[in-house]
Amino acid sequence: MGPGNGYDVIVIGGGHNGLVTAAYLGRAGKKVLVLERRKVLGGAAVTEEIYPGFKYTECSYVCSLLRPEIIRDLDLPVHGYQIVPVESTFSPMPDGRYLYRGGDSEENRRAIAKFSKRDAEAYPKFGQLMVRIARLVKPQLGMTPPDIGSLSPGNVAKLLELLGYFKGADEEVLTTFARLLTMSAADYLDEWFETDVLKGTMSASGIIGTFLGPRSPGTAYVLIHHYMGEVDGAFRAWGFVKGGMGMVSESIASAARAHGVDIRTDADVRRIATRDGRAVGVELADGTRIEARAVASSVDPKRTFLAFLDRSELPADFVRGIEAYVTEGSSGKVNLALKELPEFTSLPGRGEHLRGSLSISPSVDYIEKAYDDAKYGDFSKRPYLDCLLPSTLDPGMAPPGKHVMSIFVQYAPYTLRKGTWEERREEFGDAVVETLAEYAPNLPKAILHRQVLTPWDLEQEFGLTGGNIFQGELWPNQLFFLRPVPGWSQYRTPVKGLYLCGSGAHPGGGVMGAPGYNAAREILRDWGLGRP
Repeated sequence: MGPGNGYDVIVIGGGHNGLVTAAYLGRAGKKVLVLERRKVLGGAAVTEEIYPGFKYTECSYVCSLLRPEIIRDLDLPVHGYQIVPVESTFSPMPDGRYLYRGGDSEENRRAIAKFSKRDAEAYPKFGQLMVRIARLVKPQLGMTPPDIGSLSPGNVAKLLELLGYFKGADEEVLTTFARLLTMSAADYLDEWFETDVLKGTMSASGIIGTFLGPRSPGTAYVLIHHYMGEVDGAFRAWGFVKGGMGMVSESIASAARAHGVDIRTDADVRRIATRDGRAVGVELADGTRIEARAVASSVDPKRTFLAFLDRSELPADFVRGIEAYVTEGSSGKVNLALKELPEFTSLPGRGEHLRGSLSISPSVDYIEKAYDDAKYGDFSKRPYLDCLLPSTLDPGMAPPGKHVMSIFVQYAPYTLRKGTWEERREEFGDAVVETLAEYAPNLPKAILHRQVLTPWDLEQEFGLTGGNIFQGELWPNQLFFLRPVPGWSQYRTPVKGLYLCGSGAHPGGGVMGAPGYNAAREILRDWGLGRP
């Protein structure tokens, strides 16, 4: 790579992926600088005390996808990474019934059998098949996608490697995988189950973070994406990180610093500096220039290429591809400080159901109607909600006797038909609280403080273009060798020495660290140093 003074690599963005890239490059002996625009590290994996004594996991709120090799290689537990399994899902219903699924398979069978004996028998078989498909797909998370337009020896080798993953799979797994790429979550679940609340809650895994409804083709694939979660070797396990999701980022940052990485906050990058078609550093908003041999951007592709560079520095077809790359957000977040726990009408009192996911998803039709609102440019009046009470798992998240509640909300389109998000933010928050109050009537009076994050806020505060939590839709046409655009899925870009290392690169969103890990490998490979 070309000569340069200063750093070997500048990483733009102190989200968890950028920090992973920096840590591995530092581990390989490179001189690395991370630049984060905000005052705190973490990007969307961040914990902040917005209200005195209460710690909000502002955006992402559960962890399962973080790659085990990253935890191991960077020795993250030594740096404060400690995960508490989240093993249950509680789905209350408007008629006073509920479905509770936990870690005990026999108890799950009995719970589902109250609704349908057939579904109770099918449920473990479904889970086993999903795990088999997840095991087929999981190795692809860690590989650099082939360039299907090239027959170079390296690309042929990648294609053969990819073929090898599928060669050992049985016919049922291969057939199901192919169907899931094009089916809707609802249609696929209809083949297995008949219980509305079970299908509703399970279909929600197919629409999280996507501007699609459960009956939209392509949502079945996102089901696989969420089955690839792994905690302590167990597939489909979710976990809460002690101290909040910010501790994922902080532990990686601590590991990076231990390997000599410099990290700066309040460092707003204005542009990527280039010379003769090569990235040679960055210029900050205050005019400071910092040189480097290479630049790795963990911010989304649109911001990287359309804000940090001039279009004239990029091929016209590449610019068109980035402009067409879909980053329209569809979700929001509400965080609450509570003086008491919510009391659900269908299952009053304290219990294990408050230590897991609380899902407002009584049926597929309920979620599809929520999507109908968004389709026509409004937020859902009765949204799908995925909630967690982090303080039941980690008492340090709130003062004694009090609690925090993290609420993921779908749908909230980035572009509203009427009004602006600044004008309608609190109306959106009201719709969320009113929906929850139908199931837990004490909630409104228990609220001490409320933080409402719309897609517009996610863009303005956290730098996510369009407010998309995955830095781009996880649609089949934006995955693998098509992410972010065909021909440029290998972390390199048309600007020499400039790499993508965020969720806008393969394999996409979620707190997994795989894009950051893979990008570090390719940077080191370009320097002739091999694997991280």
